[in-house]
Amino acid sequence: MNDTVLNNATQLLLLLFMVITFLQSGLDKVFDWGGNLSWLKSHFEKSPLKGTVPFLLAVVLLVELAAGLLCAVGFFQIVGGGSSTLAFYGAILCCISLLMLLFGQRMAKDYAGAMTIAVYFVPAIFLVFLLQP
Repeated sequence: MNDTVLNNATQLLLLLFMVITFLQSGLDKVFDWGGNLSWLKSHFEKSPLKGTVPFLLAVVLLVELAAGLLCAVGFFQIVGGGSSTLAFYGAILCCISLLMLLFGQRMAKDYAGAMTIAVYFVPAIFLVFLLQP
């Protein structure tokens, strides 16, 4: 392994974690839009967000895909000895996506679901810290 990979192992491993997490989640929304929309409509039926579920799902989908793609490109940039700027922006989008999901879970009064999101937020915010210029 080259020195770049070894010197950036933590960032690279966290980037791979984000790529897997956010690309899988985004692609799941793309390929099972109807299933996700149906579940979310019932999940938010008693919340103030109930009338905006399709729009909010589309926003989350776009942010997740952008986050995953930026982290993937950033991974390869770092491995190639280049800039970590795109990885940094990807990590920020990961955090923003998780904060959107956390807000939604709290609005739906799904406190256990909100707590689960915190598990993902810790490595995401740590990645932002590690990549900060």
